[in-house]
Amino acid sequence: MLKNVAAVLLDGVHPFELGVVCEVFGIDRRDEGLPGYDFAVVSAEGPALSTHVGGLTVSTPYGLDRLEEADLIAVPAGNEFPRRSYPPELLEALRRAVARGTRVLSVCSGVFVLGAAGLLDGRRCAAHWHHAAELARQYPRASVEADVLYVDEDPVITSAGTAAGIDACLHIVRKEQGQETANKIARRMVVPPHRDGGQAQYIERPLPRSSCDTVGGVLAWLQEHLDEEVTVEQLAARAHMSPRTFARRFQQETGTTPYRWLLRQRVLLAQRLLEETDETMETIARRCGFGTAAALRYQFTQVLDTTPQTYRRAFRGPRAA
Repeated sequence: MLKNVAAVLLDGVHPFELGVVCEVFGIDRRDEGLPGYDFAVVSAEGPALSTHVGGLTVSTPYGLDRLEEADLIAVPAGNEFPRRSYPPELLEALRRAVARGTRVLSVCSGVFVLGAAGLLDGRRCAAHWHHAAELARQYPRASVEADVLYVDEDPVITSAGTAAGIDACLHIVRKEQGQETANKIARRMVVPPHRDGGQAQYIERPLPRSSCDTVGGVLAWLQEHLDEEVTVEQLAARAHMSPRTFARRFQQETGTTPYRWLLRQRVLLAQRLLEETDETMETIARRCGFGTAAALRYQFTQVLDTTPQTYRRAFRGPRAA
């Protein structure tokens, strides 16, 4: 049973990510019929730590020895975590914790600390989409997933960007103490107890400026005619190639197939229209080349793991929906 929780901090800790852990596990809500946790903020680098917010510091009397009694150790994000080194005694304490069955949780860039401790090797892990490539480069034995909110590879739980830490914390509560407890804590925080979808809807993917030598002209034409039905044969004729040669050169120069490239550009256009206009789903579907709202919904969900309506509400607010 989850009873003892410690958040371990390094210099440059991000206050919001620390606050997420404190809000879920550090507030005594026993008078509301919710479980109470023996919670402590632990420093890995001295009694006073700076944050990335100017002038704000965090002080605590607890050192790394406090981790020995924890059932859950949370590692919030911090400044320059993808590029800094970590105290060897912290990394050893995390390894000992996992060896004895203690869960460890990272919030956002805190995952780099777990990687430095060797706790991601052979495991799936979540990372903020902005850090995913660097995490995979530094820790090639980890399976980095940049399109999910969190990954539970018990006893190692990793979460993506800032708010995904809330999702991961509530997941741990739900797993240990049931759906009802997680729901009550979520209501007190005024957040959903579980969010659908993943990070895909938040990743910035601007339309590429093609530097392709032979298919660049076709790509530019396609971006202006996304609402039209086209075949590989038609595109090959526009590029003055045979369909087989065109498909091969397209793959070489873009890294994907004509169909997948076109689908991605249509979804990108749909995202922009959902964010910036009040057009109906049927109109957006026609403008993006999907034909019908049902086809738009299917392809949008396949690519971004969320529906067009949910995406519009998230990025334009409830009034737009």
